[in-house]
Amino acid sequence: MRRELVDYARQQHGASLRLACRAVGISDSVYRYQPDTKKDEPVIQALQKAVERYPAYGFSKLFKILRRWGHPWNHKRIYRLYCELNLNKRRRGKKRLPTRSPEPLAVPATLNQSWSIDFMSDSLFCGRRFRTFNVVDDFNREALAIEIDLSLPSLRVIRVLERIVAWRGYPKQLRMDNGPEFISATLAEWAEEHNIKLEFIKPGTPTQNSYVERFNRTYRDEILNMYAFKTLNEVRELTENWIREYNEERPHDSLNDLTPWEYLAIHKQGENSNLGCH
Repeated sequence: MRRELVDYARQQHGASLRLACRAVGISDSVYRYQPDTKKDEPVIQALQKAVERYPAYGFSKLFKILRRWGHPWNHKRIYRLYCELNLNKRRRGKKRLPTRSPEPLAVPATLNQSWSIDFMSDSLFCGRRFRTFNVVDDFNREALAIEIDLSLPSLRVIRVLERIVAWRGYPKQLRMDNGPEFISATLAEWAEEHNIKLEFIKPGTPTQNSYVERFNRTYRDEILNMYAFKTLNEVRELTENWIREYNEERPHDSLNDLTPWEYLAIHKQGENSNLGCH
């Protein structure tokens, strides 16, 4: 901005460079300085690669990704180039004010203590609606499943849960809202048969199911709102790849910038160490 003022003073008023710089308040050397943009090329290339790989991430997540890739550049330099490349994400619309005294959910001490489940809906390019059934382990925020179809009744929900149980084991608790599929006798009987507690949140209080609600928002931003789908198979294929990225590559603030699988691995190492001591 000051250089532009110096140029204006020289062109419009015929001032010398020295006089124009003095009037604007900068030195001659500052005016003549030309930054070496070649030094920024590796940063720009890495940043563009990260944006192409994770198009929905904002600066904070992109900076963490670059650090995970082994790049040592500080956040000021990366943010400067982030802004120069016009990668700043637009502000979203207005949001409701949060609860003044929110009660944080208790974090489980180990996996399978509590799973959060929820439904989402969206539409194909032709306008036909579809639903997703999302399952998250509250312990390490791991995405256990996202089932996608035009209809997902209670029996289908149970089949999805049994599929997870086959490799994960049974949870002690399922946290959910009061949707018709969740309050059905079919799900209640299945849960009672396997000694699983059904924890229903209060109507109109999605913050009581905040783990899966936060997961839903990320899934909508990075998949559902990102693409126009022609078929359910397209949704399923992109979602499957995204789940892998979410669990293996995406750093989580609540997990000390670890991925869900890294957090789980560290936890298991700690358990093995404790067993070895005994």
